[in-house]
Amino acid sequence: MSQTVRTRPEGSGQALSEAYDTALLDLDGVVYAGGDAIAYAVESLGTARAGGMHLAYVTNNALRTPDAVAEHLTELGIPTVASDVITSAQAVARLISEQVPAGSRVLVIGGEGLRVALRERGLEPVDSADDEPAAVVQGFGGPDLAWSRFAEACYAIARGVPWFASNTDLTIPGARGIAPGNGAAVEVVRIATGGDPQVAGKPLPPMHRETILRTGAERPLVVGDRLDTDIEGAFNGEVDSLLVLTGVTDGAQLLAAPPRHRPTYVDADLRGMLTGQPEVVEAGTGFRCGGWTATAGSEELELTGDGEPLDGLRALCAAAWTAAGEGCCELDGGKALARLGL
Repeated sequence: MSQTVRTRPEGSGQALSEAYDTALLDLDGVVYAGGDAIAYAVESLGTARAGGMHLAYVTNNALRTPDAVAEHLTELGIPTVASDVITSAQAVARLISEQVPAGSRVLVIGGEGLRVALRERGLEPVDSADDEPAAVVQGFGGPDLAWSRFAEACYAIARGVPWFASNTDLTIPGARGIAPGNGAAVEVVRIATGGDPQVAGKPLPPMHRETILRTGAERPLVVGDRLDTDIEGAFNGEVDSLLVLTGVTDGAQLLAAPPRHRPTYVDADLRGMLTGQPEVVEAGTGFRCGGWTATAGSEELELTGDGEPLDGLRALCAAAWTAAGEGCCELDGGKALARLGL
């Protein structure tokens, strides 16, 4: 796939909720954290929906069913039905169904979301490597997933059973901080078996395909908090993206992002869906956004001016990404980010 290397965030004269027909929203770190709604999420999504934007919730968390996710969102004040929710469990179940005979048994290392998705594809979830499964599937099973489940996966994989994973996110945000995600559990099985699973979730194509099939989106905007799943997934799907800074990504990570991790737009939270986006323009040897001008020095990124901190971050992105080209910016942005309080 050949794409132009992004060297700055884009501007938009229209509100993003008007420029795109469908928002493909990540959940953890974007809409909620630890089960509680993130500030401004409920109001922003309600306004976008009232304006005609279709809202779809796309999550790599394979633990909960679409019905459970929709119920939770509705309780938070975001009216949602199960068909608005697309999970990595659904994506991996479709992937498995295309490679094993209908009605096959599948060893499940994970939660109810995987089981429901497999049944939807006409597959039978089982719990033991001795049940003669045609495949092994691993997804996030929550903090209480028993160690013995990993052993069952290893027994089956050692017998030559193909291994699938819903996603490989190493971490997942929660109310108390960052916790191990399904990717950490996948690594346990990988170390024990020496194998590699087929992976369906973001940022890989099976998840994007599942999302487009289920939503029918024509002008989608991916909205997420992770560079290596949400933003890279948008890059792989060749669609635009909005990074919100309510989850795991910080300013330093954003400035160092390689091309596949560079979002189209950057904003603080979901209120960014309801507004246009300021342009970043060339200013001498640097880049200006709002009242800030950023330049790439010999050893560090430099920032002058004042104004809205996010405009400063956008200008810094342009300076860093331009200096890095197709690589990662290695210039120190610490002082500049400190000026912005980021």
